[in-house]
Amino acid sequence: MTTQNRPHRLQGMIAEVSIKGFRSLERIEKLQLPKLAVLIGANGVGKSSFIRFFEMLGWMLRARNLQEFVVRKGGGDDQFFMGSRITPQIQAELRIATERGFNDYRFEMAHLSAGDIVILTHEAYRYSDTSKPGQASWSNLPGVGKESALPDQTNKTAKTIYTLLRQCSTYQFHDTSANASLHQRWDISDSARLRSDGGNLAAVLLDLRENDAPRYRQLVRQIQRVFPTLEDFVLEPVAGKVLLRWKSKHSDKVFGAHLTSDGSLRLFCLLTLLSLPDERLPDMLFLDEPELGLHPHAITLVSEMLKRVAKTRQVFIATQSPYMVDCFDLENIIVAEARDGATTLRNLPKEQYQQWLDDDYLLSDIWLKTPVGVSS
Repeated sequence: MTTQNRPHRLQGMIAEVSIKGFRSLERIEKLQLPKLAVLIGANGVGKSSFIRFFEMLGWMLRARNLQEFVVRKGGGDDQFFMGSRITPQIQAELRIATERGFNDYRFEMAHLSAGDIVILTHEAYRYSDTSKPGQASWSNLPGVGKESALPDQTNKTAKTIYTLLRQCSTYQFHDTSANASLHQRWDISDSARLRSDGGNLAAVLLDLRENDAPRYRQLVRQIQRVFPTLEDFVLEPVAGKVLLRWKSKHSDKVFGAHLTSDGSLRLFCLLTLLSLPDERLPDMLFLDEPELGLHPHAITLVSEMLKRVAKTRQVFIATQSPYMVDCFDLENIIVAEARDGATTLRNLPKEQYQQWLDDDYLLSDIWLKTPVGVSS
């Protein structure tokens, strides 16, 4: 069996997280995370804060560029709950479950007014073997700095934590404006993975067509299920760059991204991402409101593809769509609510809510009917 065809084996998953002081997440204590987590809540309750936290981890560890994340996301003070004068410190602890035990990582951050940046004031890690009683002691990383010291560690536990968390990849295909990357010609060599905003979609599609024709044809068929007008994409490299274009079944006209609806462009990005082979996906995918602009039938298709991807990946979805939440199971759901500007997150324990499902309630009914403050 070749490496490309060998089933992907997830090296670990985030099983639990505590976050204090990051954006609207004033105090999230030991939130249990399933392999496929569907975070559902109304507008403005803080779902995006949860997604942004993991996006920050990706920037902090993958590119060692925490400060660029901070600049892109509004500056240092904006990362703290109600500002750094109210919340002087961000604290977080993550538990990564593997076959043999738990790899824990925690860190603390403070705001530096000079330059409006965020600095790491503390980092530590530990490994606890589940076959042994008790928990291991923490190994503290030295120094205070603008960037994480975790990538420099040679210890096996630190490397395991770093390898997984650096793959936190957030996908948000909301920007379909005239100046969005989707509308631009893209270098055909940038096709290994789909970018977080879908900007290199044309290059990825071209690569699939040229090097994995069966997968490309299957992707086109999937799109046609909810966008039957599409006959095929028109991907013609010019001077090493390619532009996203497609042709209709009903005319000879070739359409560019500027003549394509926002919902259709987002559909192209989503289905392409979820059709990529294992080796071209990160181990952890975060999708922020993937249902935006999609028809209910498209939401159902995307949800089914997300469940397939979650067999080999840990997947997090933030949504406010009852159509989407009804595509998943009770154990997948995390409900987000807001109280006095602070986000609360709670699981829906099966033993507490199974009777609702037995009485033919939908998951969206449980979300909409259960009062704020009900928790496990």
